[in-house]
Amino acid sequence: MRMQLAKVCVAALSLVCAPAVVSPGPGAGAISGKVSYTGTPAKAKPVDMSKEPACAKMHPKGLLTENVVTGPGNALQNVVVYISAGAPDSSAAPAAAVSFDQKGCHYATHVLALRTGQNVEISNSDPLAHNIHPQAKINREWNRLQPPGTPPFSYSYENEEFIPVKCNIHAWMKAYFVVLKTGHFAVTGEDGQFKLPDLPPGKYTVTAWHESYGTRSQELTIAGGETQTLNFVFPAMP
Repeated sequence: MRMQLAKVCVAALSLVCAPAVVSPGPGAGAISGKVSYTGTPAKAKPVDMSKEPACAKMHPKGLLTENVVTGPGNALQNVVVYISAGAPDSSAAPAAAVSFDQKGCHYATHVLALRTGQNVEISNSDPLAHNIHPQAKINREWNRLQPPGTPPFSYSYENEEFIPVKCNIHAWMKAYFVVLKTGHFAVTGEDGQFKLPDLPPGKYTVTAWHESYGTRSQELTIAGGETQTLNFVFPAMP
């Protein structure tokens, strides 16, 4: 009788002490929107390649500057939109490298966003040499000659930074490496649209960065499974 009672007590105790079954939390949310401008933006200017005839021949219709690129409906291109504060992103940097090519005496990607610790693979598709020079201030600054026909090389950055990139041979070649700690970012295209998916519920600060117009930030709270709309408008300056 005592043995049976002990078994009942042990069973009851195990029910009390057993860990509670936690139901899955709400699904991930997203932030989407558009980056646009008001006013009159600076007009793109023709790039002067007269000092390098081989480059000029690659662009019979000419090449325009890219510090301000606009699209239909006052859309603003090459804006990096990212989560600057909120839930920590502890995931490791992607194993796959991002590509950065020099083609037509021009950087094929004007604004390249990547994670800290992620490799950027730099290639030269041109029949002439370039000397790529990312002008970092927080990370290590370096420059490297890349003759035609040489294989791509890779590099990664440890710290978050917005890094201007130039070519020491062709002064008009300009771009940016935007190195971010978060994996939640997007770069706007011609339509100015962006989307930041897979966000757990929480309060976030979202920042939009443009090389000529600076930064703008907004805060919002995401509940489970919802998509919130967030638009950014930059006052354009000629």
